[in-house]
Amino acid sequence: MGQGTREELLGCLAEAVGSVAVAHPARVAVDGSPASGKTTLADELAVVLRAQGRDVIRATIDDFLFPRAQRYPRGEYSAEGCYFDAHDHHELKRVLLDPLGPGGDRRFRHAIYDHAADAALSPPATTAPADAVLVFDGVFLMRPELIDRWDLRIFVSTALDRTVDRAVVRERRVSSRVEVERRWRERYLPAQQLYFAEVRPTDQADIIVHNDEPRRPAWETRTH
Repeated sequence: MGQGTREELLGCLAEAVGSVAVAHPARVAVDGSPASGKTTLADELAVVLRAQGRDVIRATIDDFLFPRAQRYPRGEYSAEGCYFDAHDHHELKRVLLDPLGPGGDRRFRHAIYDHAADAALSPPATTAPADAVLVFDGVFLMRPELIDRWDLRIFVSTALDRTVDRAVVRERRVSSRVEVERRWRERYLPAQQLYFAEVRPTDQADIIVHNDEPRRPAWETRTH
């Protein structure tokens, strides 16, 4: 178990990315529950990698949601709906993960959905250099549909109750505390519990980042 500063953590993660030996862009998953800090960590890692001269593709699961009309067949607060119905994994693999993987042509699209507009996106395809790095953050990234698409798997672990407090602060301008707490406690947190029961994501991760104290994180490397 390592523990140190944020900068030391990022150095460790960048070193792990640098050790990925593949003949195609390295596909890095940064998994974790909502408000665990995974997006912030992925953003920071991308900055460090770019400073080292790497070509970084930054993408997120939020840009691979189904349209709102499709993703709530079980109800807005359904945990099962959150886990099973929210994300278009087929298109994620087709337009991003597989083109960047073994045998892919490296022509990718980083998004298919505009969350703010609740509308489909079709940006032009871009060709990635063979030594590029995809830093992809999101929920449920270790699930069976995706697990073999990652070349490095990072899981950001935070106590689930702490994520509720963070979410209230993060969303206070757009949602009341009551609304945020209901969404987390009825939908997001039970969906994470379902994910852990179904998949055991920390067993699949190469690196687990303990992020309860973001400025003083701890981390552990797993051998598979």
